[in-house]
Amino acid sequence: MGTVYVTQDDSFISKIDERLNVKFEKKVILDVPLIKVDGLVVMGRASISPAAIFELIDKKIPLTFLTNNGKYLASLEPEMGKNIFVRAAQWKAAGESDQAIHVTQGFVRGKLKNYRHSLLEAQRRYEIDLNSNISQLSHAIASIDKANSINTIRGLEGAGSAAYFGCFNQLIRVDNFSFHTRNRRPPIDPVNSLLSLGYSLLRHDIQGALNIVGFDPYLGYLHTERYGRPSLALDLMEEFRPLIVDAVVLTAINRRMLSPKDFITEPISNAVSLTKEGLHIFLRLYQEKKQSQFKHPVMQKKYSYQETFEIQARLLAKYLLGELDKYPPLVMR
Repeated sequence: MGTVYVTQDDSFISKIDERLNVKFEKKVILDVPLIKVDGLVVMGRASISPAAIFELIDKKIPLTFLTNNGKYLASLEPEMGKNIFVRAAQWKAAGESDQAIHVTQGFVRGKLKNYRHSLLEAQRRYEIDLNSNISQLSHAIASIDKANSINTIRGLEGAGSAAYFGCFNQLIRVDNFSFHTRNRRPPIDPVNSLLSLGYSLLRHDIQGALNIVGFDPYLGYLHTERYGRPSLALDLMEEFRPLIVDAVVLTAINRRMLSPKDFITEPISNAVSLTKEGLHIFLRLYQEKKQSQFKHPVMQKKYSYQETFEIQARLLAKYLLGELDKYPPLVMR
């Protein structure tokens, strides 16, 4: 099953025998074996029993709380992994070390190459002219290896992202949705609300993979340190954003699986979020995408994206420990 999402407000999550049980108004709305659960995400208001919390911790299943529109609130994570050597190597590389610059280059190179791959695919599929944006991405990618500071790499990431989102509206092939610019905290249009929600879900999955491998998810390289910010999870997310979240958002819109009636706008903040029905559709698409398989370009075997979160985390650990000469980001060719 993978990650379990609880979206019903005022529901109650409990453990019954070796199963995760969710009730609403005394009726069972979900009942799954804990052995099939990789993570639990609670969206909105729900209560959880102490026994269920203890079981999640014991089985090292991460629990994340989000608002109904996907804003991160908090997480309960199992005890940090016992591999102190991974964390020692992670901390040793902190700052402007050669290793930190190298992995930062890898995260950004992976993200921008996957952006470019997405635009090339769209250009072929829809017969639209995206050459200018693709050229800007190619220029940013070519400059990454020459960058000798993390701030310079951040600038290239910003330029590449601007080129990608500058033509994102052309990737939307229906009349009732549009994208003008990236906005968040809160997102104030349907497309941005889907992107923000998807990135919150991806953060949960990546952070869980980092915990499994033994990293401290709060010490990153590309993203600056900030209290409560899982910077390394945000770092490793970069190469997956276009491959998973952006792809799911465009699929949901272009295949008309979601329509404007599936969104609501809060009157004061103008924050846009999905209706309950729309949220269920999006979560199903996200889960299906995570479970889809592809041939990993480095491992040369078929894996799901869910499995690849941990694979990339382990490749990062091997590089920091000196077992690999380079960190290979996940790049679709």
